[in-house]
Amino acid sequence: MDKIQNKRFFEVDAFRGIAIFLMVFYHFFFDLNFLGIHEFNTHSGILLIIGRTAAILFIFLVGVSLTLSYSRISSTAVSTQDKFLHNLKRGAGIFAWGLVITVVTAIALERGTIYFGILHLIGVSIVLAYPFLKYRNFSLIAGILFLFAGVIMESAYADFPWLLWLGIKPLGFYTLDYFPLIPWFGVVLMGVFTGNSLYPEYQRGFRMCNCEGNAVVRLLGYLGKKSLLIYLVHQPVIVGVLFLFASI
Repeated sequence: MDKIQNKRFFEVDAFRGIAIFLMVFYHFFFDLNFLGIHEFNTHSGILLIIGRTAAILFIFLVGVSLTLSYSRISSTAVSTQDKFLHNLKRGAGIFAWGLVITVVTAIALERGTIYFGILHLIGVSIVLAYPFLKYRNFSLIAGILFLFAGVIMESAYADFPWLLWLGIKPLGFYTLDYFPLIPWFGVVLMGVFTGNSLYPEYQRGFRMCNCEGNAVVRLLGYLGKKSLLIYLVHQPVIVGVLFLFASI
């Protein structure tokens, strides 16, 4: 049982590391453009693809990781209530970091405050995904419905901001980071479906290369394990470095 508790799937960490690398790469060029240092179009072309790929992969892996965590905890004598409390604490902690980003951007930026960004989404999704974690097909169906609802609600607007978290925004709304539950919770649920399909009972259901010792894989895995820390500090670091070089 200790082996199960300590076991990690290196490929999940590595893919999360890829998502983090792509995110930092995208934000580097975004910041160059946003700060007026050099003009780049981050809303179309290859940079947009890189940014969206990073976000989709990162959010998708939240769902995969939730199934792994649920399976690992289920191998112990932990009660259903404690399992839910575990998810509630994790979700609340990440959502709290999202609120910190809301406060910081509200203070630091004239326009573009992040009200419901990727950390807000992940925090809420960790809690909302709990009832889906042991139902593979239910997660798939619900995920598809959320994604389909996102297409329908793409042009949904309101005269008030109170439904921003759901995906209904006021006209003229502008933010630097926006990941509402519709459709993005659908991506989490697709990850739940995939996690339950590929890792039943916390075991690989497929053959995997023995490449855990590869230097690149190890580096990506390390980045993946430190993903939250990197997410929180990478923007201040990038902006600081850019200001430093711009002043030389």
